Amino acid sequence: MAELAAPRVERHDDVVTLTMCRPSRRNALSREHLTQLLAAVREVGDTDATALVVAAEGPVFSAGHDFADVSGAPLADVRSLLALCTEFMQTLHEVPQVVVARVHALATAAGAQLVASCDLAVAAGSAGFAAPGGKGGWFCHTPMVPIARNVGRKRAMELALTGDVIDARTALDWGLVNRVVPDGELDAAVADLVHRATRGSRASKAWGKRAMYAQLDRPEADAYLQAVETMAAASQLEGAREGMAAFLGKRPAVWTD
Repeated sequence: MAELAAPRVERHDDVVTLTMCRPSRRNALSREHLTQLLAAVREVGDTDATALVVAAEGPVFSAGHDFADVSGAPLADVRSLLALCTEFMQTLHEVPQVVVARVHALATAAGAQLVASCDLAVAAGSAGFAAPGGKGGWFCHTPMVPIARNVGRKRAMELALTGDVIDARTALDWGLVNRVVPDGELDAAVADLVHRATRGSRASKAWGKRAMYAQLDRPEADAYLQAVETMAAASQLEGAREGMAAFLGKRPAVWTD
């Protein structure tokens, strides 16, 4: 079998684009591909980039797990594959960059999980989303973890139990994506959202992103305890001090981080 292409990593100014380049395999998240994607995201996380755009080539954004890795595999192998996928998804939350999914086409199962795991998502009008395990033999247990946290219980159950594809406008209404635009305007819409989401102090935003994920699923009282401590500590950051000084001084802020 010919060697499959590694993800392409390109940087323009402060924005890195990570592109899945396996259209013949519908950008399936095989063990090899997940390993490459995880390494690439970690490498970007160690740079001074402000944003990471996750994109794909071909007629499908991502079809999710590659069944060739799973069919007939022993339990330990499947468990380690799913653990690797989980590590990749959680790393998207942990890196300091704003992570934006550029969804140009169908995203199913772990492909939809990838969209849900990004901080923000912009979809082309022709994109679609599904958790198809519900109408098959392998329920989408792990994809539904972030998907349910994006769309809520009843909608998550509909996705999971029916396995039906929802269109981009429905995904927008349900909260799975932030924007839906005509196909030809996708890149401009991604660039606009990236620009607006990366303004200000990079360090402050990185703290804010991690704290947001840490508190989202906690009971309100626990969330406040965590948020109070984090926000108090963040007030000592250079960016916070500069932002407040600029506001009080009625001058533009100068961000050095």
